[in-house]
Amino acid sequence: MKVSKIRLLQEPNKSFIVFKETNAFSRWHHHPEYELVLITKGKGRRMVGDHIDRFNENDLVLLGPYTPHEWMCDPEYFEPDGHFLGEGIVIQFLPDFLGDQFFEVQENAALNKILGESSRAIEILGDNKEKIIEIVKNMIDMDGTDRLYSLLSIFKILSSLEDFNILASTAFINQFKPDENTPMQKAMQYIVQNFQHQIYLNDLLANINMSYSSFNTLFKITYRMTFKEYLLNIRIGYACKLLTGALHNISETAYLCGFENISNFNRQFKNIKGITPSEFHKQVHEKRSAIYQ
Repeated sequence: MKVSKIRLLQEPNKSFIVFKETNAFSRWHHHPEYELVLITKGKGRRMVGDHIDRFNENDLVLLGPYTPHEWMCDPEYFEPDGHFLGEGIVIQFLPDFLGDQFFEVQENAALNKILGESSRAIEILGDNKEKIIEIVKNMIDMDGTDRLYSLLSIFKILSSLEDFNILASTAFINQFKPDENTPMQKAMQYIVQNFQHQIYLNDLLANINMSYSSFNTLFKITYRMTFKEYLLNIRIGYACKLLTGALHNISETAYLCGFENISNFNRQFKNIKGITPSEFHKQVHEKRSAIYQ
């Protein structure tokens, strides 16, 4: 599935974009701007590069230019009449919106490092997350000047960021280059878009126009594992995210991760994680209970 290039409308008298999203969030796409995404209403599945996870309200992620991404809300946020119940706030800015050298000056070395990491997407956590969320929400009703200085205050927080997760793998981002549509890029897009369903290798090969032997050799060189192994790791990784929450039992998790029967799910989970899904679920919730005692 091809990644779309989606751009938000930028007002001619503004140097960057602050946008409140009330329509259904854009599907798998990218753009040349840095983007700070705050989900104010909604929960569902977030995909960034080859990273798949659940998101909830107040999810806050910084994305670099041309990093492919998608936030897909659960069905409960889509009413029968087509009305969308989710909401988000997006801040976008081009690398040179403050001039060619702004991020390169010595005083911005720490900020520039974080922006470099954002090519793999950064999930912002902790106290700094709360500070940034407050600023972002207030920016919606600000004029242009106040918005600019608020963005600079966000930059200051980002420059000292310590509590965060880097999401996408280096292998995926290195393969994903703007305005390119290589076979491996197309294959990865196909996998992350379809991993929850049965994937037939012949369909994938037809989508990327490669022979089995060529694809198998190139995939193993690029990702240091076979296609089947990679797909299983994607599915089991997503299963761990679901089992960490409290919304789905093990049978539901198996189905949501693309497994057709529970026995195969249990076997593959143990092969990769060393324990069964039941043992993983028990350990996670025992640790959680201990924290809150």
